[in-house]
Amino acid sequence: MIKDQLIAKYGCKCFIYLEKMDVANLQIDHRVPYEVAGEADELKAEDFMFLCGSANHAKSWSCEHCENWKSTKDKSICLSCYWAFPENYSHVAMRQIRRVDLLWQGEEVLQYERLKSDAAKSGLEIPQFVKDVLARALK
Repeated sequence: MIKDQLIAKYGCKCFIYLEKMDVANLQIDHRVPYEVAGEADELKAEDFMFLCGSANHAKSWSCEHCENWKSTKDKSICLSCYWAFPENYSHVAMRQIRRVDLLWQGEEVLQYERLKSDAAKSGLEIPQFVKDVLARALK
């Protein structure tokens, strides 16, 4: 069973958010959309990934609006995409974009609330505020 293989190989975590989650909150998804690559003769864990509902929705929307999904149908394009391999990618749905997706859970929510408050005081939305904090840290 693919679910058991994924748990044994990767643990119970969302491949996009890289957060450990209860297996009940994770969905099994093809790394390369079925609509592009079809189904392999043999199902292997490395062809699938666990995604939380939010990540699965975001991936579906992005893939469905990608030219590769719509017309090209080239599996190799998907294999270098963030949505298939967020740990090693060269594009996001054929666009030159880089992503960092973060979740704050449990006690970490207090950190998020502080970021939110500091961003509001600065007159910035949280994503821009976090980019600015990172840019200062990298100098």
